[in-house]
Amino acid sequence: WDQGTELARHVDITKATGVPIYFCDPASPWQRGSNENTNGLLRQYFPKGTDLNAHSAQRLLEVATELNQRPRKTLKRSTPADLLSELVSRKEIA
Repeated sequence: WDQGTELARHVDITKATGVPIYFCDPASPWQRGSNENTNGLLRQYFPKGTDLNAHSAQRLLEVATELNQRPRKTLKRSTPADLLSELVSRKEIA
């Protein structure tokens, strides 16, 4: 995870979900490649410092959907949405 205040309650999140949260070392962006890449993609829609409250929930959902349907080189040209759907389908069968 990034070092932002949004995870000030990381211990509570781990207790509630059973999923441990790991933090990267300060000033080490290479340790959070996916986070940095996603930030760059989001900046195409919302420049740094943009107040997201100025955008409707519908607009934010549109951007999230567009990004999740965008093929990624690191996913062998699959989309995050396709891979999540595949994973969920496998879980339902198991």
